Amino acid sequence: MSVHTGQAPRLGLKRFTTPLAVVVALVALFAWLSSLTLDSIEQRTLNTSYLLDRTQEHVLLTVVSSALVALLAIPAGIAAYRVRSKAVRAFVIGLGNIGQATPAVGVVILLAIVWQTGFYTALISLVAYCFLPVLRNTLTGLEQVDQATREAARGMGMTPRQVLWRIELPLASPVILAGLRTALVFSVGVATIATFINAGGLGDMIVNGLKLQRYPVIVVGAVLVAAIAVLIDWAAGLVEDLVRPRGL
Repeated sequence: MSVHTGQAPRLGLKRFTTPLAVVVALVALFAWLSSLTLDSIEQRTLNTSYLLDRTQEHVLLTVVSSALVALLAIPAGIAAYRVRSKAVRAFVIGLGNIGQATPAVGVVILLAIVWQTGFYTALISLVAYCFLPVLRNTLTGLEQVDQATREAARGMGMTPRQVLWRIELPLASPVILAGLRTALVFSVGVATIATFINAGGLGDMIVNGLKLQRYPVIVVGAVLVAAIAVLIDWAAGLVEDLVRPRGL
């Protein structure tokens, strides 16, 4: 009993170490910022309203694109797995490779040229770029389920659909969620280039800071992007732990 009692507080502390570290980093950043004498350009950028707007745009772009990736890539991976055709799997993975094989900025600019600029173009670009990790992890997770477990489920009278939903997907969920976690972190970083097609986000701050050589603006934008990436990865890790089947 004493071992479990000691482990519980340690586990709780470990879970909250990441957000506490991010908070400390942000407090240190803004303490440093308040010690500087900002010119008029920096003051127009480094104010609460502007920072909140850009952060909201960035988080929205990241979360919506990742949700769309999950809705598209996981069913595609399940479908490719159930077909059990190497040709179909190669075709599906090849489609996913198209988005990630091309540099992220190339995907964004190409879609902007052939379609339009703005939020929805950036959204489609992020979905295309982050599709492959979730698709591949879905296939890998399902394929790694022990064959004896499947046979035991079928021996109990389960249909193929029941085996998929009750056995294979729960056992594959840690691998699938790891792919989705990767896609989330990818999205945070790639969303910074959405500024090139007028889709907003914290990339506005970084690019404007570079163009105008305002280093406080660059530093704040970069640190905020890093903080969002770390927090999203931490939150995804918590979800991964919560949904992991017992014993895995």
